[in-house]
Amino acid sequence: MIDFTLSESQNAIRAKAAAFSSSVLKTAAATYESHATQAERFRALRPFYSQAVKAGLLRGLIPKPFGGDGGTVVEATLLVEELCKYDRSLSLTLLSNGLGLSSLLTAGSKEQKEELLAPFLSKEGEPLASLLLTEPQGVANWLEKGGKGLQTLARKDGDDWIINGEKIWATNCSGWDDRGADIQCVVCRLSQDSKDQDPEADPEAATMILLVTRDQIASNKPDAYQVLKHIESTGYSATAGPHVKFTEFRVPGHRLLAPPGQAGAVITRAFASGGAMVGAMSTGIMAATFEAALEFAKTDSRGGAQSLLARPSVSDILMDIKMRTDAARFLTWKAASALDNGKGQELALEAKLFCSDLAVKVVVDAMTVVGVSSYNKESPFPKLLNDAMCLPLTGGGNIGVRRRQLEQLFMADGYQPWGSTYD
Repeated sequence: MIDFTLSESQNAIRAKAAAFSSSVLKTAAATYESHATQAERFRALRPFYSQAVKAGLLRGLIPKPFGGDGGTVVEATLLVEELCKYDRSLSLTLLSNGLGLSSLLTAGSKEQKEELLAPFLSKEGEPLASLLLTEPQGVANWLEKGGKGLQTLARKDGDDWIINGEKIWATNCSGWDDRGADIQCVVCRLSQDSKDQDPEADPEAATMILLVTRDQIASNKPDAYQVLKHIESTGYSATAGPHVKFTEFRVPGHRLLAPPGQAGAVITRAFASGGAMVGAMSTGIMAATFEAALEFAKTDSRGGAQSLLARPSVSDILMDIKMRTDAARFLTWKAASALDNGKGQELALEAKLFCSDLAVKVVVDAMTVVGVSSYNKESPFPKLLNDAMCLPLTGGGNIGVRRRQLEQLFMADGYQPWGSTYD
């Protein structure tokens, strides 16, 4: 039976998220945009993040069996859409914790979980988690046999591990003070001799994940962990995805999260629901765009005798935007529901691709309705556009990663073209 009607509990989650966003996040951008640099804007976001933690939104990323309040993927998409309608920097900062926490929950030992999850369950402070995969040279093809592979290397030294290498674009990894997030899941390539990857070897067999925490950074030499640069991003202007460097960074042996050969599956799982989350982020941007453009078209005539909405050329574009937004939302819900039932890989990929590409088109079309006034930074549209443009590029780029993953599904023996649709 097909029914996209939300349950009472799902509507309650959506309403709570909408109330928090409209009351707390509505003023966030005005606060942090007054700062000149990405790092300063990120730190200005901290009080708003603290309120999100107190409201239980961080606990909502952790499933109930682990002590959190997290429910289904469908519920998460409802939360994400409402947050992204009002502020994407806070939303991305909050949601990116999920990649690091998911890795810990998937692969962590009982002791690791008990020790490291506590700050994220307390509803106090501003803890951050991060998954560090991307490197300056790019990682779209990092698992391709014969390639260079990861350049962040780990070697065994007694009971400890030593990390050398650089990471970039890992949201939250710097922490609020450039001394690291509370949890950093650092993806490395095992290499005792620091040599290039064997072209005949399976890259996944040497891939591992090490846990890096703030206390370890403090106990290492000052230059063992460095934030080389905060990237001044076009959109998401108050997030932190800096260029960081590990130099002879020592990690205790008990902080091995995923040993060589097991990390690939952990990373894949961490990103599995990411497609649905990007779909929800995209839908939030499209919904905010439609509401802003509709209000403008209803109240402005551009000097004419009737509102812009009364003109078919305008109303037709707004109709298209509304239909695209609903289509994106329903695909995202379908993908999330499939993930909740142990399926959904293909639909999550489709949601990521379809919704993120569509969000950019929706904002541009809305700007053509508003006209040159939409190019004014004081209007909501430039920020919506800059944030939308990031979505096809992040969370596994659409061209280099996500479409290639979907391509592999198509090429698999026994692939059923409509299996994910009707299962």
